[in-house]
Amino acid sequence: MNAVPRMRPKILTIKQAAQILGVAEVTLRRWDALGKFKAHRHPMNGYRLYAERDVLRLRDRIWSGRAA
Repeated sequence: MNAVPRMRPKILTIKQAAQILGVAEVTLRRWDALGKFKAHRHPMNGYRLYAERDVLRLRDRIWSGRAA
């Protein structure tokens, strides 16, 4: 049987996510600590990572005024 390749989500660094969202990196760190927008953690170094689809979804909510 042929295995169906799984699409992996594109992963963004905190810097990339902050640029897309138009916020400072410290804001994303604060949101993570408060549980407002949780980051995934790199298993080896603990860096915050974000799935591109989640960042784009939040950006759309922010721009539409539904993020609060």
